[in-house]
Amino acid sequence: MATVETQILDEVIVNSRRKMMTLGGAALAAMLLGDTPQAQAQSTVTDTDILNFALNLEYLEAQFYTLAAYGVTIDKLPTPIPVSVNGGTAGTVTLKPSFSKVPFGVPLIQSYATETAIEEGKHVSFLQTALGTSAVSMPNIDLYNSFNALANAAGVGSSFDPFASDDAFLVGAYIFEDVGVSAYHGAAGLISDKKNILPAAVGIHAVEAYHAGLIRTSISGIDAANGNNNLSTLTQKISAARSMLANPSGASSTTFAGTKADDIGLTTVMVALNGSSATYSSATIVDCDANATGWSRTTSQVLAIVTGTQPTASTHQGVFFPSGLNGTIK
Repeated sequence: MATVETQILDEVIVNSRRKMMTLGGAALAAMLLGDTPQAQAQSTVTDTDILNFALNLEYLEAQFYTLAAYGVTIDKLPTPIPVSVNGGTAGTVTLKPSFSKVPFGVPLIQSYATETAIEEGKHVSFLQTALGTSAVSMPNIDLYNSFNALANAAGVGSSFDPFASDDAFLVGAYIFEDVGVSAYHGAAGLISDKKNILPAAVGIHAVEAYHAGLIRTSISGIDAANGNNNLSTLTQKISAARSMLANPSGASSTTFAGTKADDIGLTTVMVALNGSSATYSSATIVDCDANATGWSRTTSQVLAIVTGTQPTASTHQGVFFPSGLNGTIK
């Protein structure tokens, strides 16, 4: 059954598709992706290339959530979402040999996974429709070795299975959602149509931020119920790894917790109120800077996070995209 959040997303997608037909791809590309220094450096890169970059990322998220909720890839759903389009050959999704969907034990977390799977699938369908005959097929996606590599990089351990439990699923989803929110934030200043496209972009950004906030709140709540900080500690390591990948020379921004990074995991910090001494305990449910402003990342930074490469790399391959992305921006 559709939730209010799903209904809002449906309306945003429909309105955005209508504007796509009348305004062209440039404004929508800006809405989806934010700053794209690699694309701007190449005069041959088009709006179609940028939208295909977005489609690559949506393939990744849609597969993760659909597998978590239903145990199948998006092309195996009762109403399949195609992964091979326009005569292209689709890549494969790498999973652990004994893969099965998440054995959810908490109904609310299962409901979240189901809703998000539906919404990410709609993103794929929307972009494929908008791109028409220019849409690329799904590249190779790794949802097994990728998480193990990230677990190693973040100091979490030698392996990590995001499909093993409610807790593991939330931590796996944590890796994706905050990155998506930062990408939408980066789009706002590039949008020229402030009347139609910007409100749609803000609406989608709000939905993504709700998702990220729900994940972070759920993780915090589970730790509180268990009387420990086990999951929160993992988020701190993941956030540190994401910030390092996006800013290999070090971030210049200051987080709400006072650290130098463009990401912050779940914790509690002592804060001051209007000039008073730092004597109040505050959570870090919101991933924001010292001014309580959300993060903004460029396409190159997002690529660095999802492939484990340098933002300045000429080609990004690895982690979730072992063979790189399909299209021009990769």
